Amino acid sequence: LHQERRKSEEEVQEKIEYRDGKVEEVLADGRRILTFHDGTKKEISADKRMTTISFSNGDVKKIMPDQRVIYYYADAQTTHTAYPDGLEVLQFPNNQIEKHYPDGTQEIVFPDHTVKCLYSDGLKETFFPDGTVVKVEKNGDKIVVFSDGQREIHTAQFRRREYPDGTVKTVFCNGRQETKYSTGRVQIKDEEGNLILDK
Repeated sequence: LHQERRKSEEEVQEKIEYRDGKVEEVLADGRRILTFHDGTKKEISADKRMTTISFSNGDVKKIMPDQRVIYYYADAQTTHTAYPDGLEVLQFPNNQIEKHYPDGTQEIVFPDHTVKCLYSDGLKETFFPDGTVVKVEKNGDKIVVFSDGQREIHTAQFRRREYPDGTVKTVFCNGRQETKYSTGRVQIKDEEGNLILDK
């Protein structure tokens, strides 16, 4: 029964051949199929709300009833979906997904579930599966927050590691090191690593 129903749906009610080589078929279920001389096919649903264009190179473009446009690039095996609100989503064959928002923000989800966000103001945030978060400001300053509570701050002037117990170790760009322990002890070393203060 299913095959019979499908056959009747595929049954051509009307066929029009145009001088330019285009052929238009109207099927029993109301769909229209236009076949162009280059092999491109355009199928329009019976309610005219959905259009599918199949190109000779294997690419497929679908215009959905909700106005989404889905384009499949056959060579790259990549799908690009454009939403009416301006959101664009790219899906790659390695399962990487990129979202481009109308405000300029980009979100990339990598196959290992790492998520990278690029904001229009220049801020970059990366969320790793282990809970580590890396933020890079527009000026290049970087903050790394580890899942164990440690924090690292990198600037042009210094690199600082903050430990959960309150200990803070700073290495300045000239090589000088300063460690402040949670007990109140302070240790300073010069550029060569010589201890110059410990109290």
